[in-house]
Amino acid sequence: MKITVVGAGAVGATCADNIARKELAEELVLLDIKEGFAEGKAIDMMQTATLLGFDTKITGVTNDYSKTAGSAVAVITSGLPRKPGMTREELIGINAGIVKGVAENILKYSPDAIIIVISNPMDTMTYLALKSLGLPKNRIIGMGGTLDSARFKYYLSVALNCNSNDLQGFVIGGHGDTTMIPLTRYATYQSLPVSNLLDKATLDKVAADTMVGGATLTGLLGTSAWYAPGAAGAALVESIVRDEKKLFTCCVSLDGEYGQKDICLGVPVIVGRNGWEKIIDYKLNEEEQAAFNKSADAVRAMNSVLQEMKLV
Repeated sequence: MKITVVGAGAVGATCADNIARKELAEELVLLDIKEGFAEGKAIDMMQTATLLGFDTKITGVTNDYSKTAGSAVAVITSGLPRKPGMTREELIGINAGIVKGVAENILKYSPDAIIIVISNPMDTMTYLALKSLGLPKNRIIGMGGTLDSARFKYYLSVALNCNSNDLQGFVIGGHGDTTMIPLTRYATYQSLPVSNLLDKATLDKVAADTMVGGATLTGLLGTSAWYAPGAAGAALVESIVRDEKKLFTCCVSLDGEYGQKDICLGVPVIVGRNGWEKIIDYKLNEEEQAAFNKSADAVRAMNSVLQEMKLV
């Protein structure tokens, strides 16, 4: 099996490193437009093979999509990262053309590939891929909610002083500071609702910290985070390659589910060999549904920029 990661920056390289360490493919292709950049990252990673004990062959290429031919999964991380003070909306005009070109080139050589979109603004870039490629909707997956849910569990673990692996929790809605919805009502610690252990003020703070989790790191680092986003992308690849049928929050095409149509938004889905295979209905209450509808309105406003640019 072959897997392609497009974009050898911090997120793409971290995603590729995780994929190689887990030996999810015989060959991993890392592609970038910067001359020699992907090649250098690939050689560096390959020199860890005997130290880490993996057998995946990592190949770096400069803008040569023919080398990606036959990929089962392609992860798109291309585009400019968000800078301090920059909104995801401001990235649309820059990254839309990049993501569309990358996706079209991937499918030229790998027509059966499942596409995972990490590039920001992720919900809008996923919608762009869906509308411009004409693929079955199950083969287009936006990563955002997977990362947001991991951040949610991290902040819950800090509040509870517990191991985050003992927690279950999901974030739905848009992958943005004001559009994501941490489902505190459904979060559990070893099957026990966290609302039994934390007061409302603490849970509200956990939710608020989760929502600005990306912006917090951008402020601290001076650029977007990469370890968790890269690991989130690799986790989706693993569930596809190994047909794990795991439940993740992913940005997928909605056709009436959660009361929304003609939009890609984060909802709980089963991820397996065919891409995303089923949407799970969490039965939102009135307050949660209102927040989800508000999130959808905000994402639609961003998507409208694509129509103004005649990209969809």
